Amino acid sequence: MRLRALGPSDFRRVRWKNGRGWTTELAVHPPQAEATGTFDWRVSIAEIEADGAFSAFPGCDRYIALLEGIGMELRFDAAPAVRLDQRLRFVRFAGEWHTEGVLLSGPVRDFNVIVRRDACSAEVLHRPLVGPMVFFADAATWFVYLAAGRAEAKAGTQTRALTAGDALLLAPDAAGERVVLDGGGELVLVKFVPRGEERAEG
Repeated sequence: MRLRALGPSDFRRVRWKNGRGWTTELAVHPPQAEATGTFDWRVSIAEIEADGAFSAFPGCDRYIALLEGIGMELRFDAAPAVRLDQRLRFVRFAGEWHTEGVLLSGPVRDFNVIVRRDACSAEVLHRPLVGPMVFFADAATWFVYLAAGRAEAKAGTQTRALTAGDALLLAPDAAGERVVLDGGGELVLVKFVPRGEERAEG
């Protein structure tokens, strides 16, 4: 797999699509989506300081979880309300739903994954890191966020050290090398599989 380490200097702080807040974009695919405004997937951390409407993303699925703060309630026009008051417990909803965020007590930061349904599928996991974790080469792309702790990633002769707030982007390549992540802490793992590859993987 092709390994790319990402830190704060690689992230990009941008306005929400609806202009009502700010988000820190951790990774986006394809890279040129930054210029065109369209993407197959995006991972970001949003800052929410007041109640209000979320941006609409028609044709996309969204995954969101509380990262910092007391929490908030998500109110939808097409489903019952959901409370985000447990750290990194993800909720999935459709990007075309009208969604309002109502703060429980003060500002929050939340972890966001948005994936375009016709481009790929996503699996979002919150896991502890206790010793080595191995990522094998296949059709999937992995985004790995170290929410707490320290770790080291190895792929062939490449070695990258990570501290809390750093991330890894693991993409398929012809070499087919596995990546080993070793350390202790807390991870957010996002697995993106291109449409048409799901059956081959299953």
